[in-house]
Amino acid sequence: MDQHNLPQMIDEMRQVHIQEGFPRIDIRMDRLERAKKLLLENRDQLLAAINADFGHRNAYQGLATDVLASVALLDNAKHQLSEWMKREVVSNPFDGMKTEIQYQPLGVVGIISPWNFPLNLAFGPLAGVFAAGNRAVIKPSELTPRTSELLAQLVPQYFDKNELRIVTGDADVGAAFSSLAFDHLIFTGSTTVGKHVMRAAAENLVPVTLELGGKSPVVLTEHFDLKTAVERILTVKTFNAGQICIAPDYVMMPESFNSVFIEHAQNFMQDIYGGGFFANDDFTSIINDKHFARLLTLLEDAKAKGATLLTLGQESKISDQTTRKIAPTLVFDVTDDMLIMQEEIFGPLLPIKNLQCVDDAIAYINEHPRPLAAYYFDGRADQQQYFSEKTISGGLVINDVMTHVMIDSLPFGGIGASGIGAYHGIHGFRRFSHAKAVVIQSVNGESNQRLRAPYAEKFVATQAMLNQS
Repeated sequence: MDQHNLPQMIDEMRQVHIQEGFPRIDIRMDRLERAKKLLLENRDQLLAAINADFGHRNAYQGLATDVLASVALLDNAKHQLSEWMKREVVSNPFDGMKTEIQYQPLGVVGIISPWNFPLNLAFGPLAGVFAAGNRAVIKPSELTPRTSELLAQLVPQYFDKNELRIVTGDADVGAAFSSLAFDHLIFTGSTTVGKHVMRAAAENLVPVTLELGGKSPVVLTEHFDLKTAVERILTVKTFNAGQICIAPDYVMMPESFNSVFIEHAQNFMQDIYGGGFFANDDFTSIINDKHFARLLTLLEDAKAKGATLLTLGQESKISDQTTRKIAPTLVFDVTDDMLIMQEEIFGPLLPIKNLQCVDDAIAYINEHPRPLAAYYFDGRADQQQYFSEKTISGGLVINDVMTHVMIDSLPFGGIGASGIGAYHGIHGFRRFSHAKAVVIQSVNGESNQRLRAPYAEKFVATQAMLNQS
């Protein structure tokens, strides 16, 4: 679509939204069901498109995280919708007055989705958008062009153009999209781009939800089984080749853990990948040449500044240009002047920062931008609570990584540099709704009468009441 036609498209959708009024529950549920059908009925085509866009990504990863996880959010919204839509009665200080909160649709919501989970991060927020009674326009990533074009073909088969549309295009289209006068805009992507999106949205005072990233830390203590911790960390760090916004970005642990950590890591990679990655059907390619080169630059920079690299598995080299795969690599002896400790990694590279105590790790986390997620391994309940109270992050998982995003009833979102706002479940419904205060005045209108002149007697009575309290 020509970016110059985008404002007209949004205006048309908004006018239809106003004319048709707030959609009934059956209409909302039907939209959620059609979104679900789109994913399930076309899953083979969609998974093939994702695989082609990545160069290689196992179909199971897409089925589990892009299709089924999205369907779970859509189903959950359907099942809970009648409860979410109820008017919320609140107490008030005046007899006979009725006060409540009504959750109303915002209107037309823009969704800018990224490439790493091109269906999940489009249809996940869409569940909340549709449940709240809105219409939506999705701008999928230009880095997954086959998936984006397929969505552009499929959506009109399931939705009227004023219910849901897909806008494809490059970064210029994305910039134009973020400057449109939406009623709400949700962006998932990097912190750097998120700043541009927020700046553009501000021109029209468009409220934003920003799901960004940052460097999600892992803290290991001696009070949790190290083998189990390593396996749980590397499961997620190698899933989708670590191209996940809440993947573990670096580990903080005592130096005495290093040799055992390495042993468990090597054994685990052998167990689940057979020690090889480049020809392995289960291991995902890096999305494109640019990101592939960026990850290798992180390693080269770290090595040049004194880091020690340890490639896991049995490959004779770290990377393979033909398959665009990079073997999982541990990076020891890291310092803060290394790029790998400054940038979000988004790949299968795992820096290890040796710190001797948890308080040092907490101080390090708090000295840096607030992460989208933090991970803490410790079996002691009092120390779990201590870590939770002393650190600030979008989400916290104890004794595992990434688990929170799989639980639909929990809010998913960041804080500070890692994002603004959250969605999933009722949190998405409310995020994409306007909580309107509604008051029905009592027959005698007490609250109104107390504001009427003359005020002399009212002043004396009010003073006397305050003196008695």
